[in-house]
Amino acid sequence: MNSALKWMPLVAVIALATAGCARDGFYHDRNLDYDEAETNAPLVLPEGRDAARYRDAMPVPEVSGMRPAEDGVVEAPLPQALSPGRARERGYVERRAIGDDRWLVVGAEPATVWTELERFARRRGLTVTASDSRRGLLETDQATLSVRPALRRGDSEIRCKQGGATQAACLTALERHFEARSLSSSVASLAAQRPDAQNRARFMQRGDDWQVILPFAVDRLWAELSHQLELDFSVEGRRELLERDPASRSFLLGYLTRSERERGFWRSLATFDLGEEPQQVRLVLESRGPEETVLTARGAGDGELSAVDQRELLERVAGLLR
Repeated sequence: MNSALKWMPLVAVIALATAGCARDGFYHDRNLDYDEAETNAPLVLPEGRDAARYRDAMPVPEVSGMRPAEDGVVEAPLPQALSPGRARERGYVERRAIGDDRWLVVGAEPATVWTELERFARRRGLTVTASDSRRGLLETDQATLSVRPALRRGDSEIRCKQGGATQAACLTALERHFEARSLSSSVASLAAQRPDAQNRARFMQRGDDWQVILPFAVDRLWAELSHQLELDFSVEGRRELLERDPASRSFLLGYLTRSERERGFWRSLATFDLGEEPQQVRLVLESRGPEETVLTARGAGDGELSAVDQRELLERVAGLLR
């Protein structure tokens, strides 16, 4: 027997052992990169520059859902899916309405918005009679301006009321002011205005049915979902917003369910014809208190919605509020 061949098993064992001692193994472990990452000092503009003219070209979003470290290794957060509505630039200004109530949604943190409300009052020559930054209330001689976190993370709601009624002219002036300022979301939020329950959706199953419990008043939630569904449920033959009823706080959707998508896939392998049919689904919001609403999904008409399809659709809809 060739003497060289005698050493081949030993060489193989050594190779396997040394491979196991590699820092990352065969695949690079990115969790170690997060654990060993270092923070560099921020760039400083030269003296004499107007700092107000500069802002982050690519602001880093806040990280949510960070998992705790185990054995000194930080788990990297999972990426969050982007919907068409979420891909907009920060600083956008949009209107919301439910009945006679009107307000603005601004793509910026409440702390940033509060500073701009004070600037707005000064520029308009309004006399401030009371100011409470913790509650987000700025009372003037003409109206009460208020700001609070919106349903979607990092956004804010702005109202302008007098005697409980929305002041249309004031709201229009605020809209123009914030559009002109084009706010950045890089400023930290007011801790007092960001409760731990913010943007927390709880899924519960009762029998064969799923429901989502959301920590928001039903009117605010209906107005925001109405806007987000109009943006996201606009794909013909896949997901569409067919009707909305503010009186019953409900929406009628045309939705290609998970079960139908899977059936269409296997059917196409045999017949080369997807034959997928969207199902009509009714989303219903039910108030359970001043700051709690239950969202359910049911099949409309003759079609029933399975528990699997309910959960998948409710997860998608709840995701529009992140």
